[in-house]
Amino acid sequence: MSSQQHYETAPEDRIPFIQKVIYGLGAFVNNLLAAASGGMMIVLNLGLGMNPALVGLLGALPRFTDALTDPMMGYISDHTRTRWGRRRPYILGGAIAAGIIFALLWQLPRGKTETFYFVFFLIGSILFYLAYTVFATPWVALGYELTPDYHERTRLMGVQNFIGQLAYVIAPWFLWIMTYEGFFKDQIAGAAGLAIIIGIVTIGIGILPAIFLRERFNPGVEANPVADKPTEPFWKTILSFFKGFALVLKSKPFLLLCVATFLVFNGFIMISSFQSYVIIYYVFGGDQTRGAEYVGYAGSVGAVSTFVVVVLVTWMATKIRKRPAFFVSTGLSIAGYALKWVCYNPAVPWLVILPTPLLAFGLGGLFTLMPSMVADVVDLDELETHERREGMFGSIFWWVVKLGMSLALAAGGFLLNATGFDVNLNGNQTEQTIFLLRFFDVVIPIITSALAIWAVYVFPITEEKAHEIRMELERRRGKLGVTPT
Repeated sequence: MSSQQHYETAPEDRIPFIQKVIYGLGAFVNNLLAAASGGMMIVLNLGLGMNPALVGLLGALPRFTDALTDPMMGYISDHTRTRWGRRRPYILGGAIAAGIIFALLWQLPRGKTETFYFVFFLIGSILFYLAYTVFATPWVALGYELTPDYHERTRLMGVQNFIGQLAYVIAPWFLWIMTYEGFFKDQIAGAAGLAIIIGIVTIGIGILPAIFLRERFNPGVEANPVADKPTEPFWKTILSFFKGFALVLKSKPFLLLCVATFLVFNGFIMISSFQSYVIIYYVFGGDQTRGAEYVGYAGSVGAVSTFVVVVLVTWMATKIRKRPAFFVSTGLSIAGYALKWVCYNPAVPWLVILPTPLLAFGLGGLFTLMPSMVADVVDLDELETHERREGMFGSIFWWVVKLGMSLALAAGGFLLNATGFDVNLNGNQTEQTIFLLRFFDVVIPIITSALAIWAVYVFPITEEKAHEIRMELERRRGKLGVTPT
């Protein structure tokens, strides 16, 4: 069989569009909570007067718990056996708990000390992120198993990425909503009210995947030896968790996907603020008002472009396969970064918008293709280990993303200092500072994206390989008497 063999999606492998939308609504909730939990924290500084350093700690400290809770939740979900499935009970309970805790977290009492607010919010945030993990980790894992088809997985992830992007269209308005006096008397009341709305949306929408989607395998007869074993002692459970964790980390195809994601995403995050500095201090000579206006134009064009990119990349991946689609989408983003050097021009300011549609191919393509490719790795892992670990793979993948984002944001601050930028100089930054701002803004994401292309180039699971893995798994399950539900 040729390595260029293209397999059509069988009717029984297709996910009805309404079910894709319902799964995508989970992405909307996931992204809404992520955006709100970070974007609303400015109120702690502006509304309550907390020290910005403490606010920064409140944003960072709870996320360190993800290093343990994400993989642990993945393991728990993988090994749960109930009449309702491995994922759905947690999605349902996690959405309800996350919505309630998030709403309560922002009902901040007035007139308290800074220490009180720090402790109150830290404890509340840890509880919120725990509930968030209970929802998000099984939801991610559910997506990996909704269909066994190579191409239908990409279509599913395209729909969920498209719907999930809607949260990032709404999130930039959160500060305005909390501040607008026509809605609330001040930002503290605004945060309290907005949090209740977000909590209600989280519960109302977040439970839908648990109610209307069905897991592919009978929960009691999953093709997983663990299902047939009696309850193990606690120490054996812990040992099993670390064994599974180690097996995931030994998966070279999975590590290649993590590396590619880390490079593309964090190459972008590391210099995400540099674009604004270049537009304000190079294109507009330090005019923050006009610079911010054009930063806004570029951001709006980027948001709209991402929706188009998700559709294009999804279509492209089903025609030319996932790896070539990644090469094209990431290559176009590299062209966009390179175009910045020419288009960020003080003589023609409107050109700053021109690279934006190309830049949207970077993250738009990444988060459409990577989840679909991780699902293929889960099948390979089952072939080799006779166990399914969607939860463990998904939790570690997204933990790498979150860890990388934290490191990239920190590195970005040091990189900005390395340029010699001095806010007190306003529009009188040195020529070297301006050059370094432009240089880092263009070169760093080009290098990281190029390295990511290499990582995916050596990724071994082609369409033909994925088909062979699926045929062997179905043959094996047939011997075990296991059939998809």
